[in-house]
Amino acid sequence: MEEYGFYAMLDRMQYINRWALMRNSRYENIKEHSFDVAVIAHALCLLHNKFNEGKEGAIFPDPYKVMAYAIYHDCTEILTGDLPTPIKYDSQVITDAYKDIERRAAETLTDLLPPDNGLKEEYKELLAPSMESEEEKLIHTLVKAADKISAYIKCLREESSGNKEFTAAKESIGKIIAKYDLEEVKYYMQRFVPPYGYTLDRLTGKED
Repeated sequence: MEEYGFYAMLDRMQYINRWALMRNSRYENIKEHSFDVAVIAHALCLLHNKFNEGKEGAIFPDPYKVMAYAIYHDCTEILTGDLPTPIKYDSQVITDAYKDIERRAAETLTDLLPPDNGLKEEYKELLAPSMESEEEKLIHTLVKAADKISAYIKCLREESSGNKEFTAAKESIGKIIAKYDLEEVKYYMQRFVPPYGYTLDRLTGKED
């Protein structure tokens, strides 16, 4: 019986650490990061759909579709590794080359799926989305915003543990997030991000 290693490869996301150039008080791998981004992207989509109720011409993505794209947004890094942001966006040449590498990595991963039951096509769209329709573009924006918010929260956690290594990164990422002209992003940052720095007692209302 033929065996396929696609899902076993996805499990290896736990071995790829992020923030390789930074001193971490606790390392974060792309598997747990992807969960965080999926949770935030799902919330952003729910908020987006609520805030746009009754608006003519508004787009209402499926929150679970957004969550799926978010879960798989970094899967190609199993093969490419997590290229630090200062290097990835140092020049357009590097950025374009890395995108090509990501596309090739997506093909390598989907080649680990059965060729005859439609799974390859489904996962090709998740690992290398086309982003042609307006809905897909909005989903991409929500996932990218969630990715940045997740990174901001990582910086917040590091700062709260006394690690000043992430202070500049937090400020830089905060400026990027502030440029998103989306009510749902502003709402999440104002209402849901501050408690990430709270103690357990404060979160559960037991702090005096």
